[in-house]
Amino acid sequence: MTALGSFSSAVARWHADERTVGSPLNDAEVASLRRTRVFGATGTVLMAIGALGAGARPVVQDPTFGVRLLNLPSRIQTVSLTMTTTGAVMMTLAWLMLGRFALGPHRMSRSQLDRTLLLWALPLLIAPPMYSRDVYSYLAQSQIARLGLDPYKVGPAPGLGLDHVFTLSVPTIWRETPAPYGPLFLWIGRGISTVTGENIVAAVLCHRVVVLLGVGLIVWATPRLARRCGVTEVGALWLGPCNPLLFMHLVAGIHNEAPMLGLMLAGTEFALRGIDGVRDGSWRLAPRPLAMLVFGTVLIALSSQVKLPSLLAIGFVAMALAWRWGGTVKAFLAAGFSLGALSLLVMAVIGWASGLGFGWLSTLGTANVVRSWMSPPTLIALGTGQVGILLGLGDHTTAVLGLTRGIGVIIIGILVTWLLLAVFRGRLHPVGGLGVALGATVLLFPVVQPWYLLWAIIPLATWATRPGFRGSTIAITLVVGIFGPTANGDRFALFQIVDAVLASTVIVVLLIALTWRRLPWRVMPDDGVLRADAYAESP
Repeated sequence: MTALGSFSSAVARWHADERTVGSPLNDAEVASLRRTRVFGATGTVLMAIGALGAGARPVVQDPTFGVRLLNLPSRIQTVSLTMTTTGAVMMTLAWLMLGRFALGPHRMSRSQLDRTLLLWALPLLIAPPMYSRDVYSYLAQSQIARLGLDPYKVGPAPGLGLDHVFTLSVPTIWRETPAPYGPLFLWIGRGISTVTGENIVAAVLCHRVVVLLGVGLIVWATPRLARRCGVTEVGALWLGPCNPLLFMHLVAGIHNEAPMLGLMLAGTEFALRGIDGVRDGSWRLAPRPLAMLVFGTVLIALSSQVKLPSLLAIGFVAMALAWRWGGTVKAFLAAGFSLGALSLLVMAVIGWASGLGFGWLSTLGTANVVRSWMSPPTLIALGTGQVGILLGLGDHTTAVLGLTRGIGVIIIGILVTWLLLAVFRGRLHPVGGLGVALGATVLLFPVVQPWYLLWAIIPLATWATRPGFRGSTIAITLVVGIFGPTANGDRFALFQIVDAVLASTVIVVLLIALTWRRLPWRVMPDDGVLRADAYAESP
């Protein structure tokens, strides 16, 4: 606790001159913002410390093994799980309080929010992976590619052997399965594997650097897309890049959604800049707007070579271009063909240069073996299967899964087509269409993981300003962020999870009581509630 107190004091001193940088907040609000920031940073410090025992540590080459102080959390796993859970709740509640300064009548500056985002991320950068072991699958698949084998045909166990240092840390369910990721991501991973060899710690840190670059692109693109849609920068950054799910699952969890979203959002912004240079009805593009459009399209195509769903952005950019070209059938075909051809060219170049080809197209359904309760089509099928068992009709879950998942895909196709036509007719902003399309894709996808929600949350944060959307996003973040990942990547007994949840609840309640007058838990007198006028903006 003394160390945490020193950390909090150092952070407070770091921001001692914050009032002098032109903050739109008054002195009392700046002080309250600092305390909120420190509260959240303390939470991420707890998460990082707890991850030494409750995180997804490697089976071998664990750098904490045998080190007295660093190895202690692994010996008291229930305490470690309590720390990570408490820290996650603290950070999530701090984010919720931060919303007062992002959506209220007096809003913090961009630099104040950037400092908050950086401060909360720093402790997680050196922590073990959390909430998922996917990064070890990345390492194994990249090593397979490095050895000259096809990661789209062989999995970690047959490709590397069951006793390989990477295979041992891969979850059992994924040891036999080929890679479902695009060739660009595995190409990057192969480069990391070439540099780090079989050093797990170095390889994990390199993958975290890739994630940070992706997060940097997200932070760069979000305010620019928000301005384009008439949304305040700080509000969009708070709801999107500053969302607790990003810290927990992209920064701490090291998921490749970060480079995918970063490249997609940056590409969308550049492409729309190019389209801005098109005069309505004119087919002529000046060199600079044309370069912007081409560069943006290339970035989006590259993002699809990490994960395919981001390719949806090409469709909405093409429809925006077709609308600016006059909204005719000829414009529709010209925009769709030109941007589609460029995207296919980029994919072909990546497949050829990486030597991985298009094998990834045959492994896109790899994750469907997981029966995720967060996916409505899968949940309906699981419930129907259980009803059949109770009625003595037998277990038909697998058959029903094929039906409900197929219906979900059909609905996605219909909805995305409708959204594309709405953009083509000028009735919907392309960023809004992209966000809604990705939201529908996540909602009706056969498998939904907590970090998939960011596919929709971040683009929609730059466009949607209605209280209903923001309220739903906040509720989903609280539920998924606090209750979803209780077991942090390792296997815990039920009693450990229950004990950790109960202990975390008591600790958080005590912290709220102790900070009731110091933090903006209640409505601040000169702030007001998150009033309706805070949502008055419209896209």
